[in-house]
Amino acid sequence: MKKILFLAVITLLALSCSNKSENENPEIAKQAEAAYTPVTITLAEFDTRAGEFVDKEVKVQGIVDHVCKHGGKKLLLVNDDGDVHVTSDDRFDDELIGSEVIITGIVREYRVDEGECMRMEEDNIKSHKEGKTDKEQYEQKMAMIKEYRDEMKEKGVDHLSFYSLEFVSLEKVPEQQSGDI
Repeated sequence: MKKILFLAVITLLALSCSNKSENENPEIAKQAEAAYTPVTITLAEFDTRAGEFVDKEVKVQGIVDHVCKHGGKKLLLVNDDGDVHVTSDDRFDDELIGSEVIITGIVREYRVDEGECMRMEEDNIKSHKEGKTDKEQYEQKMAMIKEYRDEMKEKGVDHLSFYSLEFVSLEKVPEQQSGDI
């Protein structure tokens, strides 16, 4: 009787292991990922809705206002209603400046809380003592940190969130389609 029970348990375990769910099947997961379409949000709503999409892909449309001169791995996407900073591991082409584009990116959140304010103060003091920043830069950074603290206090929150996009892909908008999304 014990042998029959033992064989029944082994058989049930073997069957349960062979019945993988859809989430465990790599082929189904690839198909689901390929079929995924990122949510499109406007630049006007980016700052207010970005928190819903942290670590997820979204699409935004705007005009490339600026490509960072220090390495070219950041750009500023703008329109009349808002803006968003986009970062990349690769350099953006300066030729994009002035172009209307649709950028797909992963929403990233940078949180500033009291601990981050303290870290920024320490770094600022150290940089100034080492001569890496002048008095004006030092004072500007200290004023910014004070503004962060004042804003947290005024809003009654323990942190501030700042959102950006981590670049995934870019598509230039043909001139006749500008403003479509």
